[in-house]
Amino acid sequence: MSNSITTVVFDIGNVLIEWNPEYLYVRLIPDTEERRRFLETVCTMDWNLEQDLGRPWAEAVAVLTRQHPDKAELIRAYSDCWHEMVPGEISGTPALLAALVAQGTPLYAITNFSEEKFAEAQERFAFLKSSFRDIVVSGAERLIKPDPRIYQLLLERNGLDAEACLFIDDSEKNIEAARQLGMAVHHFRNADGLRAELERLGLLAINAEA
Repeated sequence: MSNSITTVVFDIGNVLIEWNPEYLYVRLIPDTEERRRFLETVCTMDWNLEQDLGRPWAEAVAVLTRQHPDKAELIRAYSDCWHEMVPGEISGTPALLAALVAQGTPLYAITNFSEEKFAEAQERFAFLKSSFRDIVVSGAERLIKPDPRIYQLLLERNGLDAEACLFIDDSEKNIEAARQLGMAVHHFRNADGLRAELERLGLLAINAEA
C-alpha cells in the first residue's frame, strides 16, 4: 500500500443499510403534510436520538404516548414496525465491504444506533456480524457521533492510530469530527464514489470484485 492508511472504519446507517422513517409512515400517514408534521413534532429526530444514546424503546414509547395519547398507535409503530424503515442494503456498499474482508483489511465500525435495534439488524444482515473486528454502538456506550469521545473509544479500545484510519460516514458533521481527530475521511454518497476513494488510497485493488 502506497500510503499510511491501513484501516477502514464504517458508519452503518445509510452507508451499509438504508434507514428512513418515511418508508413506514408513508403507509401509516398517506397525507404528505400530516406525515411531515407528525415526524417533525411527535416522533422527531431528537426523540429518536435518545434511543441512539441508550434509552430503552419501551420507555421512549411510553414517554411519548403520555405526551400524545391520541397518537399512541402511530408512536408504537416506530418501534414495532421499525424494520419497515430499513428496507435493505445500500446498493453496492456491502459488496465493497466483502472485498475488503477478502483482502484482510482491518475493518471497524462506529454507528449511532439503538442497542436493541442494532441486535435486530445484525440478525437480518449477516455482514454486520461477520465483517468487523469491533463495532462501537452508540446506544451501548451512551455516546453518539459527532462527540469526539466515541471515536476515541474505538481507537483506544483497539489500539488504533487515527492517522492509519479512513472513516466513512454519510454525515458531514460526523466526518468533520473524525477529521479533527486525525483520521482520513470519506463523505459517503454512493458505492461508486466510495470504490473510487478506496482505490485511490490503495485500500482496494483496482478491478477487485465487488
